[in-house]
Amino acid sequence: MSAKPFGARLRAAMDTRGPLCVGIDPHAHLLDAWGLPDTAEGLASFTYGVVDALADRVAVFKPQSAFFERFGSAGVAVLEQATIRLREAGALVIIDAKRGDIGTTMAGYASAYLAEKGPLACDALTVSPYLGFGSLQPAIDEAREAGAGLFVLALTSNPEGPQFQSARTAAGPTVAGAVLDGLRALNADADGLGSFGAVVGATISSTDENLDINGPLLAPGLGAQGGTAEGLVEVFGSAVRNVVPSSSREILGAGPDATALQDAAARTNDAYRTVLGY
Repeated sequence: MSAKPFGARLRAAMDTRGPLCVGIDPHAHLLDAWGLPDTAEGLASFTYGVVDALADRVAVFKPQSAFFERFGSAGVAVLEQATIRLREAGALVIIDAKRGDIGTTMAGYASAYLAEKGPLACDALTVSPYLGFGSLQPAIDEAREAGAGLFVLALTSNPEGPQFQSARTAAGPTVAGAVLDGLRALNADADGLGSFGAVVGATISSTDENLDINGPLLAPGLGAQGGTAEGLVEVFGSAVRNVVPSSSREILGAGPDATALQDAAARTNDAYRTVLGY
């Protein structure tokens, strides 16, 4: 088991390095912008370029698994090595895979990503609760054992999201509200920031849901997708101190020059430090 649970390690990392989470999303157009081929070799050059420039400067990284998986085993190997190198440099890694299943299948995903010696062992994993919050139990158990964390989809910013997330459950709350209630219960006994967080899009404008879950709130959609540092206060209110602001193209677009990547990350991080109170 890790020396400290994920929530405590996340708070310490953001206090030290700032709250910024850099999304590693190797879109084909970004590889092209860097002058790289849309191949596994191009993926490796891009990813390791980001790692080498920023691993010791940024608190959190969020590689999007899909952009690695599209190159098959060679791409997954890049994700595995990048995760190892980032963590060795003191950064935390959230693998954005949005896994969701039941029983032994969910346990298999948990073993791959969350077990301390799993092949893709990371600090936290994004997961989907739409087979029922209880379907996440194998991942919850593995995360607790390994000192890892989960980020559960709650209020996503895609236009299709509200069809499910705003629907009312038989008990009365919305589906999103039920997810947030489940996370609040998991974090109830945490000493400091809990390890079980929610994914809440930075571009949802506002919500009536209670986002105070005593856990981290991963906020994608910043930068190129329209979310702003100032807008975080409107969306998250009193829970804004627990936000993990994730930005990808705003920073990655500055590459491949390492100094330009570092400058872009520093500017973005400073903006979030001011708004989030770091």
